[in-house]
Amino acid sequence: MKKIKIGLPKALLYYKYNVLWRTFFEELGFEVVESVNTNNEIIETGKKLTVDEACLSLKIFMGHVNYLVDKVDYILVPRIVCLKKGEKTCTNFYALYDLVNNTVKAKILDYNIDMDKNISEEDAFFYLGKKLNIPKSKVEDAYKKAKIEEYKQNKKRYLLEIEKLNSKKIKVLVVSHTYNMNDNFVGKNIEKILKDFNCEVIHCDVLDPDNDSNLYENISKSVYWTYNIDLLNMIEVYKNSVDGILLLTTFPCGPDSLVNEMIISKIKKPLITILIDDISSFEGFKTRIESFIDIIGGYNFEQ
Repeated sequence: MKKIKIGLPKALLYYKYNVLWRTFFEELGFEVVESVNTNNEIIETGKKLTVDEACLSLKIFMGHVNYLVDKVDYILVPRIVCLKKGEKTCTNFYALYDLVNNTVKAKILDYNIDMDKNISEEDAFFYLGKKLNIPKSKVEDAYKKAKIEEYKQNKKRYLLEIEKLNSKKIKVLVVSHTYNMNDNFVGKNIEKILKDFNCEVIHCDVLDPDNDSNLYENISKSVYWTYNIDLLNMIEVYKNSVDGILLLTTFPCGPDSLVNEMIISKIKKPLITILIDDISSFEGFKTRIESFIDIIGGYNFEQ
């Protein structure tokens, strides 16, 4: 019997939850199909499917969705509003389902997480299983296995990140959402530039699954965007062990524009902000990053 194909757009929350999603669907016997790495064609398609004011990350997501339309039976498009009571995600994550549903012709699988309304992640996955006509007992088993695998992979990534702090190279903490940091066009290009200048890149989006701290309050007590809070927590974890900080943002991200200013005002380290849009020239970024590394060298000498 032919397996049902579930498409995962390789953008936005894919990079945070792909292990959870893939394991869940494969445990239930579905075939998981991912889109390709971000390329110029995907970016150009995404631009045509969104308004000009949309952030580059959203444009990239829509390009990945369109890539999958004729290759799968369903495309997963979750709606994540609130993961912790009193916090919110970016409004783009509220609107993803409606945006996709009204833009492309595809069968969409969705789930909703909103802890302010007492709809948990587990509730959301039971809803997903119901839409796929899977018995609740099998959904529960698949979800438990997926959560275990997610934890193992996240812990492994975090321990590898911590090991980098022993490096003798210049250590640069890249502060960026995981969907930007891991994107082939956005974060990977910046990471390559840093590595070409012999820097050790520390990823701020790699979280410790055993630590849910409130260290972010040292920078701001008023931030309520969950994924920005995660980054602020990790800045506090890493700040005394790195030589400089690079703030990487896609244009025009509202939450990042506010939170980055808070970081700049509170963190006393050499710091650079890189803002990427769909027409960015990475040659110009090379020059700026080279100057930034020179500043780090001078700062370390003075210390």
